[in-house]
Amino acid sequence: MIAAVKGWPAVLAALLFFLPRCARSADDPAGAARELARRTAAFAGRGALVAVAWRNLASLDSAAAGQARAAFETTLEEAGVRLSEIAPVVEAQITLSENESQYLMVEESRKGAERQVWIASWKRGTPPAAPAEGVTLEKKLVWEQDEAILDVAFPAAGLLVLSPARVALYTQANGKWEASKSVALTPAKTGPRDPRGHLRTSGKSFQAFLPGMACSGATEPALQMECRAADEPWVLESGSRALLVGNFAAARNYFDGRVTTQSGMRKTVPPFFSAASVEDQGRTWWVLAQVDGRSQIFDAAWQPSGVAGQWGSDIAGTDARCGGGSQVLATRPAEGEADALQAFAVSNQAVTAMTGAVDFPGPVTALWPSGGTSVLAVARDLRTGRYAAYLVTVVCGR
Repeated sequence: MIAAVKGWPAVLAALLFFLPRCARSADDPAGAARELARRTAAFAGRGALVAVAWRNLASLDSAAAGQARAAFETTLEEAGVRLSEIAPVVEAQITLSENESQYLMVEESRKGAERQVWIASWKRGTPPAAPAEGVTLEKKLVWEQDEAILDVAFPAAGLLVLSPARVALYTQANGKWEASKSVALTPAKTGPRDPRGHLRTSGKSFQAFLPGMACSGATEPALQMECRAADEPWVLESGSRALLVGNFAAARNYFDGRVTTQSGMRKTVPPFFSAASVEDQGRTWWVLAQVDGRSQIFDAAWQPSGVAGQWGSDIAGTDARCGGGSQVLATRPAEGEADALQAFAVSNQAVTAMTGAVDFPGPVTALWPSGGTSVLAVARDLRTGRYAAYLVTVVCGR
């Protein structure tokens, strides 16, 4: 439900008790926020600057409140209205509150001497289901070295390690990995300070994606590889279920927001560091760890549908299906210190922790799907300075 009210005094307190319980509500916080944003955009006018302040007096957690804020801001931008604290045309105060049956989102907007108050509401739902019992993360060290590790893959021939300066193949003998052959990399252009790279394997063949450079090669009968300068988009997997093609900003360390889905749909989204797909009750969601620090949830049409919460810049999807849906693994938001990975489920645009955190001896510098129920995580040990690659596997309740 959305309504316009003239005059602000005592309106919030009255609405908490007298809002009609049979009134039509929005479906969720994002839907209510989009309704208010459309009213705000019409009130401000296309191209106007709007300043928005938020206050949460409800029992909503930070993830739900963040979901509402993200939906409001995205809808304003789509309507041609910009957010700015400098010389805004409209100043808006949005308050989140609740009564026994509904959550309320109340906005007071001022434009000069003119003032409007709008109220959106949505029904209070049942609490999310408890995490599936017995879901755990298992961590296994697979490789370590002094040089930075960008990615590790597991072709039939052995262990393939991508570093900023080379691709190296290792084979196993007497229970140990031994160097087989390496091919040097000559960067096509000056890359970011924190380089990134990704490996994809198919049988004997592999691809290596690096900033401003694309490589292809084979691991058998011996390691061989050819590289060329190219700003080709990178292929991003999420387990083995979903693919996304994203344009990498070669001079940076993130994707610029131009993506293409498996169905060929082209979209432009906010720039992001990493992406993961999750499934819930037959629906597919994509989560992007954006450069602004938010992990945004997108629906099948790639419309913003919520905020995942306080995650780090590295996320990855797996094929594990615990508790009825698949999981996404995410790092902590803090950088430059000891890190951790945790598995989450996305259900009804809400996020639920499925496991406890698995700790690492330093920051996670790379995180990629590794097929099936595992991801490949690289961490830099703060004590030794060495880089270590781990397989982290989601294990459902037994």
